[in-house]
Amino acid sequence: MALNYVWVSFFLITFIVALIKLIGGDTEVFQNIVKSLFDSAAGGATISLGLIGMMTFALGIMKIGEKGGMIAVFARIVGPFFNKLFPEIPKNHPALGSILMNFSANALGLDNAATPLGLKAMKELQELNPSKDTASNAQIMFIVLNASSLTLLPISIMAYRQEAGAAQPSDVFLPILIATFFSTLAALILVSIYQKINLFNKTILFYLGTLSVAIGGLLYYFSTLQQEQIEVISSVVGNLTLFSLFVSFIALAFYKKINVYDAFIEGAKEGFGVAVNIIPYLVAILVAIAVFRASGTMDYLVDGISYIIAKLGFDTSFVEALPVAFMKPLSGSGARGLMVDLMAAKGADDFASRVACVIQGSTETTFYVLAVYFGSVAIKNTRHALPCALIAEFVGVVAAIIVAYIFFGS
Repeated sequence: MALNYVWVSFFLITFIVALIKLIGGDTEVFQNIVKSLFDSAAGGATISLGLIGMMTFALGIMKIGEKGGMIAVFARIVGPFFNKLFPEIPKNHPALGSILMNFSANALGLDNAATPLGLKAMKELQELNPSKDTASNAQIMFIVLNASSLTLLPISIMAYRQEAGAAQPSDVFLPILIATFFSTLAALILVSIYQKINLFNKTILFYLGTLSVAIGGLLYYFSTLQQEQIEVISSVVGNLTLFSLFVSFIALAFYKKINVYDAFIEGAKEGFGVAVNIIPYLVAILVAIAVFRASGTMDYLVDGISYIIAKLGFDTSFVEALPVAFMKPLSGSGARGLMVDLMAAKGADDFASRVACVIQGSTETTFYVLAVYFGSVAIKNTRHALPCALIAEFVGVVAAIIVAYIFFGS
């Protein structure tokens, strides 16, 4: 229901703004809107079809993991913690392993692997969902945490900073990690309040404490390295970890005398169907985002906020980074383009450029995630997923701005 209102609002607001611009003399505004509409519709279908290969491989590997027992091993490892966060999921259910795999791929910055694994998890959660067109509590917790930006290694952002001539490309690493910690924590707290989950449970506190110590140690270690070392180590560790998991799935299944090849084919057959099923949902959200951007509504929004902040007497140095904040929930590539443009115009070490980089690394493409993940299992009623995800996104943006002032403010 929430997505319905948001989707309609994109078109209505766009139409009103475009009419005002037309009256003001912009005779090309509707031409630009219609062109962006058709381009984004074609792009949505292309993106969905491009997922077929990855979906086919990922679901094939996951089927091997299920039959060989490796997914069950992962489920037992995270079981005590996930059983508290996802009480609807039976103990040692394969969905727990799939959720862990997705979170791990996101944390390592392996986006191409994370999406198929996430769709696999949604499919398994849907099998447990008693109301097939309404999001379950477990699905909402999974998606909102997913949309809160779990990436621990923002390598691409550091690479863009290096290309833009930053003196220390990795100086945004710690700020991004701190900001994304707050956005994920906000997501966890918000959904737990809605679902009446006790976060002060001893098991939850133990796992969260252990994870915080591990992340803290990781942060300290990477803070002692040079940019080049960070890029090499993170790239090697991330991809080595992922491929090692795949090999372990195959090895254990082979040891248990499972027909590994047949198991892979059985799972892979599901990949095409999943990729095709998300096309209408993906096209719908991308088209709405495209017309919203093409109308210039985003520019008016930023200008209005800048005016209000200036009137209140606050520093406006960060305002030039706000287009990235507004764009990120709508389009990852769009936000990335705005970040790169800002660095090109102002310099990579300009304060606004650094704020934009921290925002880009600590927020997620919320509408894209919700549209693709819920669309893959034909969920229509998303309940409290969207408001929780957007509030967590807002917390991430505010945290990014505050942390940027702490690290880079004069």
